[in-house]
Formats: sequence, C-alpha cells, structure tokens
Amino acid sequence: MSAVVTCENVWKSYHLHRPMGVKALMVGRKSPEETRFSREWALNDVSLRVSRGQAFGVIGHNGSGKTTLLSVLLGTVGVDRGRVEVQGRVASLLELGAGFHTDLTGRENAILLGSILGMRLEEIRRRFDAILEFSELGAAIDNPLRTYSAGMMVRLGFSVIIHSPADVFLIDEVLAVGDRRFQEKCRDYLRDFKRRNGTLIIVSHNLAELAGVCDEGICLEMGRVVDSGDMSAVISRYTERVSAAAPKVSA
Repeated sequence: MSAVVTCENVWKSYHLHRPMGVKALMVGRKSPEETRFSREWALNDVSLRVSRGQAFGVIGHNGSGKTTLLSVLLGTVGVDRGRVEVQGRVASLLELGAGFHTDLTGRENAILLGSILGMRLEEIRRRFDAILEFSELGAAIDNPLRTYSAGMMVRLGFSVIIHSPADVFLIDEVLAVGDRRFQEKCRDYLRDFKRRNGTLIIVSHNLAELAGVCDEGICLEMGRVVDSGDMSAVISRYTERVSAAAPKVSA
C-alpha cells in the first residue's frame, strides 16, 4: 500500500549555537552535554511511512521530538535535511487553543478555525449544526472563548477539525484534556475515521489509548527513532526500558 505520509532521513536543528566571546576564542569552549531539553538536533535522521487508513502512534519522553515531528509533517516547521511528503488534506490539533482568539465567541472561533483549515464560509455554515452537536457546548457557543475551560476549548477544536474535509489528522496530546466520556466519544470518531480510510498520526503519553487505536508506531529518544513497528510491541519495549532505567528504591 502506498504511503500517504513519508519522512525520509529528516533532520531538524534547534540552532542553539551561541557566538563565541574573546575568552572562548582564545582558550576554547567546552561543548555542553546534550540533554533531551537542550540539544543541537530536535530530529535526528527520522524516517517513517504511514499508509492510507492507518493509525500511527508516536511515543517518547517529554522533549524527545514528538511535537516537532508533527509540526514538520504539518508544514509549519521546515527541515534542515531530508524529505517530507504528505498527500491529501491535513487537519491538526497540536496545541490547545491554537488558531483561536480569546475575545471572539465560540461560534466566531469555529468559523475562524474552519477558515484556517481551508473551509469556505458557506461550507462552515452548512456544517455548523453538526459541529455544535458534537461539541455539546450548547448556548456556551456564543460566549467569549476567554470564559471557556480547557476541556471546552478541546471540544470546540476537535469538533471543528473532524468536520473539515481532511484526509490526514495530526493530534498531539490534547485529547488528554476534558471529561472521560467526551474523550471516548473522540476515540470512537477516530476509529470510524480510520475505517473510512482516513489516516491518523497521534502523539500521546496515554499508552493504553494508543494501543487501542494505533496499528503501528515509533518511539523517539533525543530526536532519534529508537524503536518502530507494531504499536503494542513498541509500547511494551518502551515500558520495559522505562522500568529498567527507574532508580531502585531500597527497602
């Protein structure tokens, strides 16, 4: 099956080089040790392929490069080396409140986000009742966004993107916000989207959720792919590594 999303040997730099002062030029400067929160390469030779109708998970510690990878796939962040190709229309929910304006109402923000996702005004209006029904926001849709909780913003954002004409969904952790019943409703929709041949790429620390939705996936560490394949197997090996690295508590 041909790939809908392709990353080939992708490198993305944080560009953390600092200009050298006179002292450093004379005596040299010690290179600081790289950590997951401070390193030269956000992504280091990353490759992956995701087919149509596939759900693909990305796991790893905080700072491992997961959000950077989704931003590269979305096209909001360029790469220094390598090739990225995404076929079809993409909708993303990468950051809580992204594309929203707090002084606008929920209704106005739905129109704004829909426009950002490439929908025409007539198309948004035609789908608005369905967006509102899925979000379950009721009369709050006409309140300013600044009065919304984090869960309400997720309801609005997710409801808009799933009613956009997208072939690929990129989702980063935001479904961890909100009540459990709405989260399950979202997961049910994503499974149905996949059955309809849609493509999903999901970043989450909820490993059980990823195992239930995703077919395959990767584990990132310091910007590198350290494991890939069947999602459940990748998760199992990841949890084993985390357990082995955890400090032992003496009795």
